[in-house]
Amino acid sequence: MWSNYAKATTFIPFFRYFGNTLYITIFNVFAILVSCSLVAYGFARIQWPGRDGLFMVLISTLMIPSAVTLIPTFIIFRNLGWVGTPNPLTWPAFTGNAFYIFLLRQFFLTIPSELSAAAKIDGASEFQIYWRIILPLARAALAAVALFTFMANWNDFIGPLIYLSDKDQFTLAIGLYGFLSRVRTEWGPLMAASTIMIAPVIVLFFFTQRTFIQGITMTGIK
Repeated sequence: MWSNYAKATTFIPFFRYFGNTLYITIFNVFAILVSCSLVAYGFARIQWPGRDGLFMVLISTLMIPSAVTLIPTFIIFRNLGWVGTPNPLTWPAFTGNAFYIFLLRQFFLTIPSELSAAAKIDGASEFQIYWRIILPLARAALAAVALFTFMANWNDFIGPLIYLSDKDQFTLAIGLYGFLSRVRTEWGPLMAASTIMIAPVIVLFFFTQRTFIQGITMTGIK
């Protein structure tokens, strides 16, 4: 049984794929936390004309199936010359995510506005309020968003399948497909590699479950 784990790391360039997956995942976690928290702060804590209407438009995009946008998105990235590179899997995260923006906005609304008012009296700018007051108080919600993003990108199969052509850039999800064959499927190494792949997600959730649950349960309270 244990020999399957050794085979799993030699049958495919496992550690290279592991590194590629880790890079894409960490990049997306960072980009999503930055972009979504900034946008959510603008929707939750700053008054400006058309704010609520634009927020409804943003939320309405959640009704669009992701499959509908696959071809238009591919055409855009092809025109940018990004197909065949990891760029389509990383940089778009800086444009945010409607669901995560909604999640963070709901949490930001639970933070007393008196804190922001007191900070403004002391001369704090909007960015200083966002950085020094809102983000520290929203650690639970940020942890929930980070965990959601980590799992989504760590297990992503469609994105790497569409945009990556160089085997040296493949992720673990694509690498696992290499165990399948028309002649013979290496089930032992495949299951071993799958176990190794899901281990980081399980460990991460184990250590962050309390913060994660707190972030989810408090986002609807105002």
